[in-house]
Amino acid sequence: MAVDISLNAPEPVPSASAMRRALRRANDGVALDVTEAAVLLHARGDDLEALFGAAGRVRDAHLRAEGREGVVTYSRSVFIPLTRLCRDRCHYCTFATAPHKLPAAFLERDEVLEIARKGAAAGCKEALFTLGDRPEDRWPAAGEWLEARGYSSTLDYVRACAIAVLEETGLLPHLNPGVLSWEELQRLKPVASSMGMMLETTATRLWSEKGGPHHGSPDKEPAVRLRVLTDAGRVNVPFTTGILIGIGETITERAESLMAIRGIAQQYGHIQEVIIQNFRAKPDTAMRGMPDADLHELAATISVARLLMPSTTSVQAPPNLVGDEFPMMLRAGVDDWGGVSPITPDHVNPERPWPHIDELAERTAAAGYDLRERLNVYPRYVRAMAGQWIDSRLTGHVAALAQADGLANASAEVVGREWQEPDGGVDTYGRADLNTSIDTEGRTEDRRGDFETVYGDWSSLTVPKAISRLPEDVGRALSLAADDPAGILDDTDAAMALLTADGDALETMTRLADELRASVVGDDVTYVVNRNINFSNVCYVGCRFCAFAQRERDADAFRLSTDEVVDRAQEAWDAGATEVCMQGGIDPKLPVTYYADVVRAIKERLPGMHVHAFSPMEIVSAAAKAGVSVREWLQELKDAGLDTIPGTAAEILDDDVRWVLTKGKLPTATWLEVVATAHEVGIRSSSTMMYGHVDHPGHWLGHFRTLAALQDRTGGLTEFVGLPFVHRNAPIYLAGVARPGPTRRDNRAVHAFARLALHGRVDNVQVSWVKLGDEGTSEVLRGGANDLGGTLMEETISRMAGSEHGSARTAHQLEATAALAGRPARQRTTTYGRIDTVRKTPLVERAPVDR
Repeated sequence: MAVDISLNAPEPVPSASAMRRALRRANDGVALDVTEAAVLLHARGDDLEALFGAAGRVRDAHLRAEGREGVVTYSRSVFIPLTRLCRDRCHYCTFATAPHKLPAAFLERDEVLEIARKGAAAGCKEALFTLGDRPEDRWPAAGEWLEARGYSSTLDYVRACAIAVLEETGLLPHLNPGVLSWEELQRLKPVASSMGMMLETTATRLWSEKGGPHHGSPDKEPAVRLRVLTDAGRVNVPFTTGILIGIGETITERAESLMAIRGIAQQYGHIQEVIIQNFRAKPDTAMRGMPDADLHELAATISVARLLMPSTTSVQAPPNLVGDEFPMMLRAGVDDWGGVSPITPDHVNPERPWPHIDELAERTAAAGYDLRERLNVYPRYVRAMAGQWIDSRLTGHVAALAQADGLANASAEVVGREWQEPDGGVDTYGRADLNTSIDTEGRTEDRRGDFETVYGDWSSLTVPKAISRLPEDVGRALSLAADDPAGILDDTDAAMALLTADGDALETMTRLADELRASVVGDDVTYVVNRNINFSNVCYVGCRFCAFAQRERDADAFRLSTDEVVDRAQEAWDAGATEVCMQGGIDPKLPVTYYADVVRAIKERLPGMHVHAFSPMEIVSAAAKAGVSVREWLQELKDAGLDTIPGTAAEILDDDVRWVLTKGKLPTATWLEVVATAHEVGIRSSSTMMYGHVDHPGHWLGHFRTLAALQDRTGGLTEFVGLPFVHRNAPIYLAGVARPGPTRRDNRAVHAFARLALHGRVDNVQVSWVKLGDEGTSEVLRGGANDLGGTLMEETISRMAGSEHGSARTAHQLEATAALAGRPARQRTTTYGRIDTVRKTPLVERAPVDR
């Protein structure tokens, strides 16, 4: 059947002004929408070079964040064509064939092992299984072959062969068996450290309409393939996917396909790489008359993919399909060349031989990058191996081939290692906590697609330069910390010595801070059982560090009604919470009555629930919209039942830094006025500092001095919360302005200094487990901090910025975190009162579900 080439009809070329605007937004590092992505896919000539520049900067930021700056990776693989039979009829494919053209329906197990052993001998570490989708559903010969050998399905045979490869060769299987159900993904996860399936396109018409390249292929329905990507995320499988360009899709459909992948990758964090593959016409196929996808078109798609994908996701182009245009693909934003085999061909594109690895290294080096070998599972998942990504039955196999940084150990011995089925056999493969994986960690209704034009010109930004004023005798600063901790704020040299302390000086400072903590608040690590409720993510303010806010027209934009907020508060109360913490975007369409109404409604239904809500920025904005003073607005909120406010939107209380971060959305003086006024009307607040972006220790010192002066005036601060900058998805980081968050040293120094410098003013120093994780949290708890914040139940702002430490904890889990620091834990009220009678609920009592 001939393919209808008119399906690939060209789209109108965007105007020059549309291209300029899209390129400016790409250079600003802000999120693009589908329309802007489609415009950029048309870039050619100078516009394409400008696009390369933007994508290259994002790629380099991705590499820095992944801990492999200047390194492009590949996987040394052996390709195992388990079967070339398939139930689909893709009109461009030469891999799939008919039974009479093959010596057998499948490779025998011994043939699989022979290929794998040759790969191991050649230094390969990945066994890449290629095969068609469920051939037994179309070809009786396939079912008969499987039945004769005791297998009920292709997937059963894939699983058995993967185990054999693990046990007898040591190669790590990467499985590409096509469309899989949630249960099938669960069953294969214990035998494969990674899996994959190309999305190819979301253009349904190419599947549903006669003449389309996927017509007659049940597994190529876009909705089905998108479900597989989502299910792989629910099962926590490190997953490879991608798109195939030039098969008849429009430019807009191509952009939509990339956006679909982006959304799922953001939601679950499991998409380890996105392959951008260009169509190549092959003889003896229905699409032999179609033109090959142009390589400039491929490069533009690579760049747009890099701009769209989360920073945790790599972008790959197959090196055997790019001709001699290796430099262009690297300029476009490629950071991985995928699986390259020294001994087996690309069975899907056999006419395109793999480049020799030495040649690939030379071409990569010519572009300024080192070529390094990785495993089939990317380093970030290897480094987190003890967690959720790699089944415990595979951790030994992966560890044997990996370096400490997660890349492949070139000198590792590739030999078979025992693979152990768990007690109970295959019916006990893996579990997933769907409440966490889907309902909590899996939410995406909180990720904006764009920040409009509020960012201005990045080139006008100036990053404050660090000061290096240090006393020669650090010992004097430490003596002052021991004798008069609060006096540090009055001695700039001593304060800077402590804020920049490292080595023995840092150890001494954190010890002094922890001793002071013990004398002031005792050994208990406190926490509040609470729920975060983000009632709207629509925001047009344009903070350059924010990855949370959405525009009104974005697909992920949301706002909750009063009833929806109250229902969530009720759920929290039923789960044992004593507090709801509510913050949202600066949403221009929220009624001026919304804030007081939602507080009043919560209090009417749940009189005992503490309402901790509304940042100073929200208060200023709402008061201005209502045409009343901040004092009047706060009094109205208090009368409605507002108990306390979060001291967020503080960032760094220095207007030079605030201009770079937020375009001066809320000057320091205004923040102080709002918080002080709240204290004066009887509403206490926390205080925060977000650090590790464009700031330096001198700014931290100024921030602490400002908080101390505020507390001396009002006495209304309940706690200090250090907030490490989460950089991964932040526009200011992707634009190359900010650094990638604070160091471990910074985190320890900031929290210890807070304990010392705020002594006698603020008794409680809180650590953000969302941002620091268990290890970082326990370390800071041993250096002066005494509080873990809350259970949260849902946390979206940090997670959408790229935090990887979860968004919900039970009381049991928080107590376990405290135990890592060697301390007991207890529940508190929002204002640090004791709770003598703890309500017994699942959230408070139950241990976490194993996953």
